[in-house]
Amino acid sequence: MKPPYLELSYLQVALAASLILINGAISAALRLGLGRRLIVAAFCTVVQLLLIGLVLQGIFGLNRWEPVIAIMLIMTVVAGFAAVQRTHLRFPGIWLASIVSVGASAWLMEAIALFGVVRVDPWYSPHYAIPLLGMILGNTLNGISLGLDRLGSELAARRTQVEAHLALGATRWEAARQPIQQAVRTGMIPTINAMMVVGIVSLPGMMTGQLLAGVAPIEAVKYQIVIMFLISSATALGIVAVVLLSYRRLFTTDHQFLHGRITEKR
Repeated sequence: MKPPYLELSYLQVALAASLILINGAISAALRLGLGRRLIVAAFCTVVQLLLIGLVLQGIFGLNRWEPVIAIMLIMTVVAGFAAVQRTHLRFPGIWLASIVSVGASAWLMEAIALFGVVRVDPWYSPHYAIPLLGMILGNTLNGISLGLDRLGSELAARRTQVEAHLALGATRWEAARQPIQQAVRTGMIPTINAMMVVGIVSLPGMMTGQLLAGVAPIEAVKYQIVIMFLISSATALGIVAVVLLSYRRLFTTDHQFLHGRITEKR
């Protein structure tokens, strides 16, 4: 027998939101200075989710592809900016590299999901297209952020070594290969770790949501398997793309390292 869906009241939601006081108490007790940031983060969480809920409620009531594509484009651009905001180093072109990388990798996996795996009809069904892209983007931007941060840090720390290799006749790829490898490896580690413990230590959000909605466990598992592999592929492609695009911005075709382009976040 399928369990009934339990609708939450705003009072119940407020009760859950009040749990942020635990974080505040820990911050105060240990003098972490995170009180203001916790309040801002909690406020942003509530406001952003309520706004997207209202927007999605309107989009779900329409049967057109234009608003679906529009919201997906907005999500992609925001994800690209968010990935860069989490890094502490900057260089010219980093914003464009991030947006292009997260967009290309996430939309490719989205297309594979909608047209090849799930085979949604119509393909722009907002109940599938938007949540799928959201999950892929959220994880891909984390990987891209880590990869970008590690690439900048490695190149800055290895400046002398990189320039020495170039002076001895190495190509820009040979000189930057180790930082690139470290950046890609760092970006992919969280996804690999998540795949190692999914289902045993953690029940991912999509699977949990389907179980709460009364979907049969095995059906929820099948969807979660699909999502995990879409996420892992999008993350890998996104990290490689952003690292290579960044590498091309930091080295000239004459095999010179433009270390002056790397600056600290202001």
